[in-house]
Amino acid sequence: MDKNVGRVDRWIRVIIGLALLSLLVFAEGNLKWLGLLGLVPLLTAAVSRCPLYSLCGIRTCSSEKAK
Repeated sequence: MDKNVGRVDRWIRVIIGLALLSLLVFAEGNLKWLGLLGLVPLLTAAVSRCPLYSLCGIRTCSSEKAK
């Protein structure tokens, strides 16, 4: 599997993922469960691969690091 998520993109995904996960702690009611969506950007950052980027033909990493 080729990587298609670059270093800056991965850090942005980590920040967004952690911010969404914080909803589990700080939000009230049903809104807190939206925090589980934070797992998606964290997972894509961890594996450096985004399925949506593959479908759209987007690559934010350099070609030498893609393998």
